[in-house]
Amino acid sequence: MRIAIGLLAALVVGVRASAAGQSCESLTGLVLDDTTITAASIVPAGTYCKVEGVVEPSNHFEVWLPTSGWNGKYLGVGNGALGGYINYFGMQPALARGYATGGTDNGHQGGLFDASWAAGHPELVVEFGHRSVHTTTVAAKAVVQAFYGVAPSRSYFVGCSTGGRQGLMEAQRYPEDYDGVVAGAPANPLTQVAVAGNWVSQVLHDDPATFIREEQLPLIADAVVARCDARDGVADGVVDDPRRCRWNPRELRCPRGASTPDSCLTTEQVKALKRIYAGPRTQRGKRVFPGFAPGGEIGSGSDIGPAGEPSLSGWEGWIIGTELSLHHPIQDSLFKYIVFEDPAWDWRDFDFDRDPRFATQKAGDVLDAIDPDLSAFRARGGKIVMYHGWSDPAIPPGASIQYYERVRATMGRRETPDFFRLFMAPGMQHCAGGPGPNTFDAVGALEHWVEDGTVPDAIVATHRTAGVVDRTRPLCPYPLVARYDGTGDPSVAASFTCGKARR
Repeated sequence: MRIAIGLLAALVVGVRASAAGQSCESLTGLVLDDTTITAASIVPAGTYCKVEGVVEPSNHFEVWLPTSGWNGKYLGVGNGALGGYINYFGMQPALARGYATGGTDNGHQGGLFDASWAAGHPELVVEFGHRSVHTTTVAAKAVVQAFYGVAPSRSYFVGCSTGGRQGLMEAQRYPEDYDGVVAGAPANPLTQVAVAGNWVSQVLHDDPATFIREEQLPLIADAVVARCDARDGVADGVVDDPRRCRWNPRELRCPRGASTPDSCLTTEQVKALKRIYAGPRTQRGKRVFPGFAPGGEIGSGSDIGPAGEPSLSGWEGWIIGTELSLHHPIQDSLFKYIVFEDPAWDWRDFDFDRDPRFATQKAGDVLDAIDPDLSAFRARGGKIVMYHGWSDPAIPPGASIQYYERVRATMGRRETPDFFRLFMAPGMQHCAGGPGPNTFDAVGALEHWVEDGTVPDAIVATHRTAGVVDRTRPLCPYPLVARYDGTGDPSVAASFTCGKARR
C-alpha cells in the first residue's frame, strides 16, 4: 500500500508541476552554463516533449519529458561500445515507465567501433571518458525543473557495457548526480578490457592454425555443458558458476587421422581455446586480466537487455570473427587513436609484458572507472546494482568480481552490500541473451532499494524461447548463488534459495 501511495503522489506532483512550469517550445530560451538548447517540440501526438541541446565543446544530448503521467523522477541512460550516438533504445522504455529521461552522444558522432574522432582531440577523449554524461545530467535536471516547475525527486542511471562503465564513473567522480546506478556488464577497466580483446585477436588471428571456426562452437558448448551443467544439481543447459567447471579442452582434441574437423579440435586450436579461457598473460605466465568463462559459446542473435539496449550474443558475434578480419575491433581502434596515437599501429605488435601498464598510464585516468573508494556516493545514500552474465563473450565476467572485491576491501566486506550489490547471471551473455535467464527488472529493484529500503536479496530473471517464458530463476547477490531445493520444479524461481555455493 505504501508503494502504491508513493506512486500516486508522484503522479499528482507531476501533473501539478507541469502546470506550473514552462511550455515545451519555450525551453529553447532556457539559459544554462556552456549549454545551448537547439530545439524543443511535442512528439508524437502530445506524448512527450523532446528537447535537444549541446554542451560545449561538443556534447549533443536529448531529454524526453512525459506530458502526462510523469513519475516525478529522472533516468539517465548509458551508451555502448565507443559511443557516438544517443541511446534511444534505452530512453524509450524509460519514457514508458513515466520517467523524464536523457542521453548523450558522448561528445562525438561516429561508428560504434571507431575511435578515429579522438585523433588530435584529447578534449573529446575526456568527453567520452566521463564529462559528457555528467554535463548531460546537469542540463537534463535543469530542463526537467523548467518544464515541470520542480526538480526530479529522484535521479537514476542505467547502462550496460560502456553504459555500465559510465554509471560507475558517475558514482566515483560525480556522486551528487544520481541516487542510484544500474551498472550492467561494465567495461569500467576499459583499457584492460581492450587488452583482453587484443589477447583474443593474437590468440586466434596471428596464426591461421589456431583459428576456431563458427561451425566448431556447438562442439565446444556441448562439451562444456556435458561436463559442468549438473554441478548445481539441475541439468538445464546452463553452467551455474564456470569457476567450478573442471573441463579440459583436451577432451576435444582430434585423434590421429581424423578427417571430420567440425567434430574435434586440432592441437593448435585446443591451445588457443585454453588461452582464451585463461586470459591475457605475460611471457612468464602472470595473469594480466581475467579470461572468458566456459559456457554460452553459442549465441542467440541480437537481444534486448535489461538496460534497454540491443546486443549481439555468443562467441560468433564477439570473439572469433572470420579468418581474415577481427569481428570486434573496439580494442584495435582504441589503441590506435587513444593509447598509441598511431593510425598505423598493428595489433600484432602488442606486448603483454609492457603495453597493458602503458595503456593504463596513458588513458586509464580518463577512461577507467576503477576507483574502489565510493565513500561520497554512499554518504549521500546512493545505491548500486551491478550485474554481469557469466557467459559474457565481450567483457570477461571475472572483471566485475575483481572490481567488486576491491570495493569490499576498501569500503568494508560487511558494509559494502548495504549500498552496492553484484548479481552474476548464469548463462547470460553480453547485456542480453544466452541460455540462462537473462531478462529482469534491475531498475525496479534499484528504485525499491533507494525509495523504501527494500534490499534486493534476489532479483528474479526470466528466460524466453520464441517469446514465451519457459524458465525463471533468482539472481543472487554475489558471492551467494541460487541453490535448488531438490524437490520443486527446476524451471520455477520459487524452487531456489540464495545461499553459499556447494563445494
